[in-house]
Amino acid sequence: MEQRSNQKTRPVARSYPISVERVTKSYGDVPAVADLSFVVEPGRVTGFLGPNGAGKSTTMKILLGLASATSGRVTIGGAAYAELPDPAGTVGASVEADAFHPGRSGRNHLRILADATDTPLERVDEVLELVDLNHAASRRAGAYSLGMKQRLGLAAALLCDPPVLVLDEPGNGLDPQGIRTLRNLLRSRAAAGNTVFVSSHLLGEVEQLADDVVVVNQGRLVTQGSLADLRQSASLVRAASADVLRVALEEAGGIVESKQPDTLVVRGLTLDKIGERAFRAGIALHELSRHADSLEDRFFAWTGEAAVGEPQRNTKEYQ
Repeated sequence: MEQRSNQKTRPVARSYPISVERVTKSYGDVPAVADLSFVVEPGRVTGFLGPNGAGKSTTMKILLGLASATSGRVTIGGAAYAELPDPAGTVGASVEADAFHPGRSGRNHLRILADATDTPLERVDEVLELVDLNHAASRRAGAYSLGMKQRLGLAAALLCDPPVLVLDEPGNGLDPQGIRTLRNLLRSRAAAGNTVFVSSHLLGEVEQLADDVVVVNQGRLVTQGSLADLRQSASLVRAASADVLRVALEEAGGIVESKQPDTLVVRGLTLDKIGERAFRAGIALHELSRHADSLEDRFFAWTGEAAVGEPQRNTKEYQ
C-alpha cells in the first residue's frame, strides 16, 4: 500500500454542535424515538443515558446517517451528516464493537480506513498508541477480547483526528486501565474544543467523565443539562423528629424522601425555607446541607414510572 506524505485538507477550524430537532423514528406503529430534541455542545463531554430500549442507539444511527428519521432533523455544525463536506474527517464514530473484518489485523484494518479516507499512514500507529493497542496491532482482530475490540473501534474513530466524536458504549469490556485511558482521552478532546457525545450504561464512569448529560426513556427526553447542576438539586436534613418535619415540609410544597429514620432528602425548598419550617414546628435540626445525589440515584429517579410520558424537562426543573 503506497504511503502518502501529504495530509488531506481538513475541515476549516470551527465548532460543531450536534443538534437533535424534534426527531421521531417509528418502526410500524412502534416509536423508537418520539419528538426528541437536545443539543450537544462543543468543548464538553456529553453523556447519553437511558435504559435498554430507550432510543439511544437509534438516535446515534440517525445522527450518522445510518437510519432515517420519520420526522425531525439531526445536524452537526448546522448540516446533516451526509451534507458535510468531509463527513469522515468531521465525525469519528464507533457504534458497533465488531465493525471490522475478523481475519485482518488491527493495524491493517486501520490502514484500509486510512486509505479510504486519504489519511497519512503514520496516523495509524499514532492512534494505536493513543488507545494502547500497539502491542496487539499485528494480531487478527477477530481474536481480540471485547475490550480490545473497543480500543480498535476508538482508534478508528480517532483516525482522521475529527472535531466530533460519537461513541456508543465505548467502555464496555474495558479493564480499569482501559477505562482510565478512555476517560483521559475523551476529556482531553473536549478540553481542546471538540464535541464528544458518548452513550453508556456505566453510570459511575459517566459521573467522572461527563460535563453534561442527556437522559432518555422510551424514546423521549427526560432531562438534560449540566451534570453538576442536575445532581446538586436537593438538601439533606437530619432531625430527631424527622417524621413530623416531613409532614411540615410537604405542606410547604417540598418533595421529601426518607433515607434513614432521622434523615430526609428534600427537593423544591431552599435551605432557608427548610430551616424556617423546622423552627416553626419546634424541631431541632442536627444537619442541614446541600445534598448531591449520585448519578445512579438520579438516573433511577429520572427513568422511573413517574418520568414516562411526562413533558420534556430541563435543568431548571430540578433546581
